[in-house]
Amino acid sequence: MKFALGVFVVWISVAKAQDMTAFPPPLTGEQFEYVVQPGDSLTRIGARFGIDQSVLARMNDMKSSTRLYPGQLLQIDNRHIVPEQLEEGILINLPQRMLYYFQAGRLVAHYPVGLGRPDWPTPTGPFFTVNLQENKTWHVPKSIQAEMLREGKAVKTEVPPGPDNPLGKYWIGLTLPGIGIHGTIAPASIYHFQSHGCIRLNQDDIATLFQQVSSGQSGKIIYAPVLLTQLEDGRIFLEVNRDIYKKGMDPVSLVENLARAQGLSNLIDWHKVGYTIRLREGLAREVELPAPVQNGDTP
Repeated sequence: MKFALGVFVVWISVAKAQDMTAFPPPLTGEQFEYVVQPGDSLTRIGARFGIDQSVLARMNDMKSSTRLYPGQLLQIDNRHIVPEQLEEGILINLPQRMLYYFQAGRLVAHYPVGLGRPDWPTPTGPFFTVNLQENKTWHVPKSIQAEMLREGKAVKTEVPPGPDNPLGKYWIGLTLPGIGIHGTIAPASIYHFQSHGCIRLNQDDIATLFQQVSSGQSGKIIYAPVLLTQLEDGRIFLEVNRDIYKKGMDPVSLVENLARAQGLSNLIDWHKVGYTIRLREGLAREVELPAPVQNGDTP
């Protein structure tokens, strides 16, 4: 199977040909101030909003181990580049750890997700949704039973619905063998690679998505760690994610190819590109050259 290691998003040229209200925005997320709630941690907040704990800590000039207190204010920037547009259905970009849901060509929802760990990766490819269930019993696959045995845990063959069921309350099965989209009883695992291949959502996110999705809807899972887009106002954003499944990405070459394909090479600040690549924050960052200074008439 071939993996797409980069996706170029020519938003402006396509958007001009259609009603902008029907076209998804090139960016999701926003910059905002968050008030820490009781029980919050950098990990839990990052999982909820789709931002790495270490990035969130650096963004707020603190250590990743810093303990938070209720009422504390945090700066959040969780902007991501939408990889591509679907007419209908679900799009999941693995390196981004993001799920996008489209209806009638419009992006109607986007959520951070938890995905398969590197030694148990979530597969890519097209799929259809099947077997949507509430309160599904988890029939433990033989492979996971074997892992339980190796780790000295009690081997379970099934887990009934309830607070101990790792599937949570909602299950959206996919035609990809053994893979589904579901809730989780471990919310801090969202936006991490810790599952056995399935796609985990926060409980309120999966509850909303479950009500929107119907059986037989199409979707696809892609692997696009590097994304580049230009907004209508001329700003250029680059997003570089970790090559978590080690597909051999060369981010420098990918950015150069994407910039060349979109005619942006001479508009980009390549020092900012290098910095963004080094950080691999998994967030959309501005990389355009500064506007030239306009000298006013001398009096």
